[in-house]
Amino acid sequence: MIDTHVLVWLSGAQRRRIPDAVLRRLDSEQLGLSPFVQLELAFLYEIGRIRLPAHTLIDELSTRLEMVVADVSAVAVCTAAAGLTWTRDPFDRLLAAHADVARLALVTSDETIRKNLSLAWWSE
Repeated sequence: MIDTHVLVWLSGAQRRRIPDAVLRRLDSEQLGLSPFVQLELAFLYEIGRIRLPAHTLIDELSTRLEMVVADVSAVAVCTAAAGLTWTRDPFDRLLAAHADVARLALVTSDETIRKNLSLAWWSE
């Protein structure tokens, strides 16, 4: 799976923030997209932090990166997220819990997530 920040960076001029090793791995693996990333992107668009609506950004990148929605039980994700007390960010909790429930690697530059979720990775 891919986190919100990395997805936004991939869509625009901030792609340079992603290490080459991460880009190579993204090009070689099937990527899952959490519906919670879609929700966070919608919020970011509403408050003016990103320029494209969530659906537009996701549609463009889904084709280019061959992303698929990683659909799991919302009940299971929310139950798991409730136990992730290492962060107060609701989207970080949901995304980390989704990766854990789905048993999918999570590409994230977020150090806190990487320290607390064994499935999270980043290469610098």
